[in-house]
Amino acid sequence: MKRVLCGLAAVFVSFAALAEATPAGLWKTVDDSTKKERSYVRITEAGGVLSAKLEKLIDTPEPEKLVCDKCTDDRKDKPLLGLQLIRGVKKSDEADSATWDGGTILDPANGKTYKVRLTPIEGGKKLQVRGYIGAPMFGRTQVWIRAE
Repeated sequence: MKRVLCGLAAVFVSFAALAEATPAGLWKTVDDSTKKERSYVRITEAGGVLSAKLEKLIDTPEPEKLVCDKCTDDRKDKPLLGLQLIRGVKKSDEADSATWDGGTILDPANGKTYKVRLTPIEGGKKLQVRGYIGAPMFGRTQVWIRAE
């Protein structure tokens, strides 16, 4: 009986760990060069597809007046606050993979869109965000920190 209870407890702990490993939630971004907090991005999931919006800019005077003037798609000249940065990301088809990919990420600083791969790490406390062109080896990775 004790073995059964221990086994069930292990299963519940495993499910809890998997539930935490989703990219959905509020994330704090950190500037690559200054290592200072830069913004908060909220990732949401609908129908198995992730998207993300810029929720808050940190230490930016009058952030509500900033627009994506370098964007070239439907986000051109839209306010940065509330701007959709990540689109169309789905859970990887690879078995036992915690990776989410297949979508795009926008860099509002230059208006460019890149393919994106999201990988929760450290039990979902951090998120590796890899933007790339072509293959994942041709890109860069940022680590976002869960803010909730």
